[in-house]
Amino acid sequence: MILQALAHHYDTLSASGKISPPGWGDVKVSYALCLSEDGALQQIVCIKTEQPRGKQMVLAPQQMRLPAPVKRTAGVLPNFLYDTSSYVLGADTKGKPDRTKKCFETFRTLHQSLLGNIDTPAANAILAFLNQWNPEKLANHPAFAEHSEELLSGGNLVFRVNGRYAHEDPAIQQAWNEYYVSSGDGPEMVCLVTGKKGPVESIHPAIKNVAGAKSSGAALVSFNAPAFCSYGKEQNLNAPVSKSAVFAYTTALNYLLADQAHTCRVGDCTVVYWAENGSVASQNMVGGFLGQNDFYTADVLMDTVRKLCQGQAVEFEEELLDPNMNFYVLGISPNAARLSVRFFFRNTLSHLLQNVLEHYQRMDIVRPSYDNFETLPLWKMLSETVNQKAQKKSIAPNLGGDTLWAILNNTSYPASLLNSVRLRIRAEQKITRGRAAILKAYYLKHDTPDIPNKEEVLTVSLNRESTSVPYTLGRLFSVLEAIQSAANPSITTTIKDRYFNSASATPGHVFPTLLNLAQKHLKKIGGGLSVYYNKQITDLIGRLDDSYPAHLSIPEQGVFQLGYYHETQSHYERKNKEETKNV
Repeated sequence: MILQALAHHYDTLSASGKISPPGWGDVKVSYALCLSEDGALQQIVCIKTEQPRGKQMVLAPQQMRLPAPVKRTAGVLPNFLYDTSSYVLGADTKGKPDRTKKCFETFRTLHQSLLGNIDTPAANAILAFLNQWNPEKLANHPAFAEHSEELLSGGNLVFRVNGRYAHEDPAIQQAWNEYYVSSGDGPEMVCLVTGKKGPVESIHPAIKNVAGAKSSGAALVSFNAPAFCSYGKEQNLNAPVSKSAVFAYTTALNYLLADQAHTCRVGDCTVVYWAENGSVASQNMVGGFLGQNDFYTADVLMDTVRKLCQGQAVEFEEELLDPNMNFYVLGISPNAARLSVRFFFRNTLSHLLQNVLEHYQRMDIVRPSYDNFETLPLWKMLSETVNQKAQKKSIAPNLGGDTLWAILNNTSYPASLLNSVRLRIRAEQKITRGRAAILKAYYLKHDTPDIPNKEEVLTVSLNRESTSVPYTLGRLFSVLEAIQSAANPSITTTIKDRYFNSASATPGHVFPTLLNLAQKHLKKIGGGLSVYYNKQITDLIGRLDDSYPAHLSIPEQGVFQLGYYHETQSHYERKNKEETKNV
């Protein structure tokens, strides 16, 4: 299913001219070897271009459409019309002269076999150069000496004859296309992607730009141990895929991963998403919900999404979005020299957006005045599970992918999400907007017997009518903290720092002490404010039974924390209104 979807996307991209045709690929090139028609090396020119890197412009290799790169492991395999200085010039870059000699010889042999029957200036010049070039005299060549340090450190080189790149020669292009189609020594098998019988690939090209994987790339389909062999089939013959399908799915996936605007990292998982018809507007919309861009306000996105969820075609970014169009989301994680598929989502655009919309509705909660996020994007949500004082703020393995999978499918959130938030609350005694929202969303999505009448306490803002004991105790704790702060305005450590965890777990043991302490604070405050707080305490205690519960379960502790957050935010709202009124 994954390879078929990627191969189909390749066809879509190829039809629109956004991606390389079969046998070709985008390659980073640093230098051009300028040859005369008789094959003499006249000059080596740096063709790097200035490219943005963050806020700066740096000199970097440029992308050129060249014959598809080979998949190298430990062997010697040359590319056609380009390669590093070891292959093109025979430069010993690693202190292995025998291997370097072999690299140059295989490069020369490949070009002799492909260009031998072509009579064009470019083909003749390359053959003449390779036949007369002596790698032993490389160090003394003036063209090499000018860029020797850079050439020995790596980077691809291409050929240029009479001011024109050799790979632009139509005759050479035709020779390569014929060679690419006919090459391959795999056995005849039925392709898992196309269903057609033909030669299959034993080694698939590398997938690049996956966070945490090797910079040279990693394999998505790979078998390399006897345990993976079955019925005598080795390497990727366990999963037979034709040459054309291999090229299609790897080219499409590399294209998607190189598109940073529509690729995001969720924990250790790299996520790409695309529409079946190649719609960039729908990618932008889904990216907005995933927190990938801030081009649109939440109101604009929500209005468009609601129409799509109702089955209406909507114009967005001058493109008519089809709610029934298939949309894909793929999550990949590194695994040594290979890639692991964490999840693969396929459904209609309207179904995906409906699931994401319901997630945001569950996460909706009153926010502090200083909080600029209209809705909490996924990365912000996951950051609530991390110690903000830690030098390396990385979320738990698998948490990001599991959470995103739950959102996309509108299923229960992973237990690890709740556990991570609970650990942070216990460690910091701090209920942020994000943590309160996660508690609310988690318990709304789970069937929890310990929280009867969930709609009463799992609300966006304070429910003053609730008679839930854990919720009321959380509110009461917030009021007691406010009383302490009013009595001691300069206090830096409140009852929350000392008693919050024990109050939420064993209220029967803690609250009598806190109420006695509050009476002393009320005497110190005096006046109308003391009367106001006394009324609040009396009202909240009146909602409780004759005695405080000895213990609260984990779900009840979550309700306690929500009650505390709601009550605390209501204090700030009231204070802000009073300050505005006075102004």
